[in-house]
Amino acid sequence: MKGYCENIEKLTIANEDFRRVLYTGQNLQLVLMTLKPGEEIGEEVHEDRDQFFRIEEGSGEVRIDGTPNQVEDDFAVIVPAGARHNVINTGDAPLRFYTIYGPPEHKDGRVHKDKAQAIRDHDADEWDGGTTERKG
Repeated sequence: MKGYCENIEKLTIANEDFRRVLYTGQNLQLVLMTLKPGEEIGEEVHEDRDQFFRIEEGSGEVRIDGTPNQVEDDFAVIVPAGARHNVINTGDAPLRFYTIYGPPEHKDGRVHKDKAQAIRDHDADEWDGGTTERKG
């Protein structure tokens, strides 16, 4: 197996897509995200997976079960399985971050150029067991 080894800060800051799945393993998944000013991922709950966020550029708010947490460059956030959460760009520049799902959430290799595309693809985007190492 090859695994994954890249300059994640450089890739995250260069990312212009709403969501870009970089690597999917059997137990976790690495995803880049960029939110435009005023944009949010939308409130959601992952009953069966934890999620880690690392903010690389911008400022915003991460709400976890109703509690607002102000975030900016270099912040890390962990959302435990079952917690209602949302990430909101409250700044005037793009909010760029990466997230790690454990276990994976999206189909391997999935790219959503914008939030509208992510919403349209939602029902067909659930992880199907395919990994970067072994397409399923």
